[in-house]
Amino acid sequence: MSETAHSDIIIVGAGAAGLTAALGLAQAGWPVILIGHADTRATARTVALFDGSLKLLQNLGVLDRLRTDFAALETMRIVDDTGSLFRTPPVDFRASEIALDVFGENIENRNLVAHLSEGVRAQSHIQWIEAKVVDAQANETIAQVTLEDGRILRAKLLVSAEGRSSLLRKIAGIATRNWAYPQVALTALLLHDRPHREISTEFHTRQGPFTLVPLPGNAAGPHRSSLVWMMDPAEARRRERLDNDKLALEMTHQSHHMLGKLRLEGPRGSFAMSGLIAQTFGQNRIALVGDAAHGFPPIGAQGLNLGMRDIAHLVDALTLGEDPGSSMTLARYDNARRTDVHSRVAGVDMLNRSLLSGLLPVDFMRGVGLLALSSIRPLKRLVMREGVMPRGPVPRLMQAQNNL
Repeated sequence: MSETAHSDIIIVGAGAAGLTAALGLAQAGWPVILIGHADTRATARTVALFDGSLKLLQNLGVLDRLRTDFAALETMRIVDDTGSLFRTPPVDFRASEIALDVFGENIENRNLVAHLSEGVRAQSHIQWIEAKVVDAQANETIAQVTLEDGRILRAKLLVSAEGRSSLLRKIAGIATRNWAYPQVALTALLLHDRPHREISTEFHTRQGPFTLVPLPGNAAGPHRSSLVWMMDPAEARRRERLDNDKLALEMTHQSHHMLGKLRLEGPRGSFAMSGLIAQTFGQNRIALVGDAAHGFPPIGAQGLNLGMRDIAHLVDALTLGEDPGSSMTLARYDNARRTDVHSRVAGVDMLNRSLLSGLLPVDFMRGVGLLALSSIRPLKRLVMREGVMPRGPVPRLMQAQNNL
């Protein structure tokens, strides 16, 4: 068994959150070891990055790498397709209403990870070890991880960017609240006849949202979108057995032919809907970011944007010259994230459950809420701003460059 030299910070997990955390902490002056394999295989998953996340990536010097794979989100449309007695007209949220050119940009997960990986490899302060962590330990003064080849790496702070099944979270003794929904999400990349016009459309159905998000054109076709379709598990099993043409036909019908005929591009995916939130976001020299700290259904494009705010606030919580894994530092990080995370998780959970409920009072309240958003402009602008960036101190990495 061999042992490497100590580092200030070790990040476990080389997905989008782990790669971004490595770039942010290294830019702030911390020696960083990143452990994990970057997955750039073709999947049916995309991510919409909002204004704050785009500023973060710009401040880390990697935004220009991503631009060719972006599709702008200028308008976000909600369509009530529940069949409710209190059905409201479609509600459009336009970025221009809150003085933005776009709410954000949509990009395939694999392309985001590939570009972030290039940025990490170009950063001299990051040592990237493509291996798997099989064990970890932490005490009052130091933390360590054991790799599959027997190497032991030690650091003052471990950052878990491993996702929902985080090993480090268990080692830290951080409890979680977990729950499940009677839903499965089908995901796909789609080609279609008509342009999306930079509009992301979320159809609210009785089984959950059917969400089409713009993608850039490519060699396969000029008009493309990504889809997340949440539905009853029995319906998901039936649809998973359909061939591409029959499944695309059902998708076209569900979209009300808004984009013309839909066709599948590449592989499809599916995953069960569930939620998770950690009791604390930092403890015993271990900090949680991204899905290791929180997880919920893909509604309103909140997931990775919430994780990006985790990273930006973690960078702010650490002060050079201080112990990055001290209880005081981790408490500072936890306090900075608690309100934002809990409010996002609760909001998405409430909206998702309201769609699944057939109770008239619930339908009425949801209808009243959408009607208020469409007719009360100050309320609408407030909700849009909260969706893009919550109130409160803006972390340094999410501020405009001239404010840094």
